[in-house]
Amino acid sequence: MKTFLRNLVLCALPVLFGWGAGYGFTFIQGSCGAMVGALFAGKCAGRQREYQARFQLAGAGAGIVIAATLVTWLEHRRRRAVQGTPAVQGTPSEGEPS
Repeated sequence: MKTFLRNLVLCALPVLFGWGAGYGFTFIQGSCGAMVGALFAGKCAGRQREYQARFQLAGAGAGIVIAATLVTWLEHRRRRAVQGTPAVQGTPSEGEPS
């Protein structure tokens, strides 16, 4: 169950980053009317949606990179824990051939 939840969270990262980027763009940008005025607001709406989609795509891309990095690191850490650290080879004991 722990592995399932970890993978679920890692798979959700790109979606969350994309949502956060889209929300951040909307929060910063506001409305087209405030940006260009009422006269050009109709033409601005399509451009604003295009920019928001680009922000969401960039956020999802960043989420993919972060999730891939985390998965690689966690898998490497897990594999190292399963294999264990190699034993330190010291001097041969008495009675052992050298």
